[in-house]
Amino acid sequence: MNGTERKNITAGRTVDIVLKADQRSGKLTRGVVKDILTNSPTHPHGIKVRLQDGQVGRVKVVISSGE
Repeated sequence: MNGTERKNITAGRTVDIVLKADQRSGKLTRGVVKDILTNSPTHPHGIKVRLQDGQVGRVKVVISSGE
């Protein structure tokens, strides 16, 4: 699932994010959402979230429960 729509992302959901430092390489980091930091319903580069381990980045992929 795409990470550009806020409605697809909830606390406790597993996601792949791109950290600020990894934006050039596009390296993805997987984690569980703790907080949603973007207030708007959509964002073209992905909704910004804080993971449970404290890392902050933009969601590129929302992992469905089957993956």
